[in-house]
Amino acid sequence: MRRSFLNKPQPVLTGIMAGQTPQELIAEAKNSEFAGAQGIAIDLSDLKPEFRNSESLKSVIDSVCLPFMFFFYRNDKWKESGDEARQEVLLAAVDAGASMIDVMGDLYDPSPMEITHNPTAIDKQKRLIDQIHAKGAEVVISSHLSCSRTTQQVLEHLRELESRGPDVVKIVTCVNTDEELAEALRTTLVLKRELKTPFIHLCNGPYSRPHRFIGPALGTAIFFAVPRYEPRYGMIQPTIQAMKTVLDNLHWNINEV
Repeated sequence: MRRSFLNKPQPVLTGIMAGQTPQELIAEAKNSEFAGAQGIAIDLSDLKPEFRNSESLKSVIDSVCLPFMFFFYRNDKWKESGDEARQEVLLAAVDAGASMIDVMGDLYDPSPMEITHNPTAIDKQKRLIDQIHAKGAEVVISSHLSCSRTTQQVLEHLRELESRGPDVVKIVTCVNTDEELAEALRTTLVLKRELKTPFIHLCNGPYSRPHRFIGPALGTAIFFAVPRYEPRYGMIQPTIQAMKTVLDNLHWNINEV
């Protein structure tokens, strides 16, 4: 049976990673499981092209007893690859047993704020989501922004993504001031109250770390942390150990109020 992110108590602590070979990804998945992760998220952008197939990805998925999410944005480190080609790799991950696939909010139509309003592109996204569902996997549809957004802007953005039929909606914004941090915390609380679909609300920027640690207790369904710091992939994310320590000792979660 295919594992799921959505049949676990929320929030789901997810080890996030990239690698150039299946062996690297297997090692990081095992490190994440050992550290206490409840799921695995893999960025396929740095995986060498010869390993972008179901057989190689299955060896990674079978390495630990956790659900796997795969994403592949417009940042291929090995070659120029278009939206269609990257979706074929993600569909190979589904065939390999992936639990969830990340569909970009502006897939098939690169757009400001990573959300397309082009009816043709939206229709193609919906058909892709249906295809992934038909194969037995879940879908998160996501947008990554390099600016701050108000609560109302985030709510409207995610409601539009929600209308396309995913299982989870995701947005990442920036928080550069204390006022933006306060707005981000308010946003997470409003999303928990207003959205029908499980959501991922994350922030980057100099004021983002408090939200990264507190957001999961406020309603974010799935959140990410690294098993260890790796110079190739940056050091923005908190570690699994740090995230687990905070949440294990907070003794509060909005789902239990």
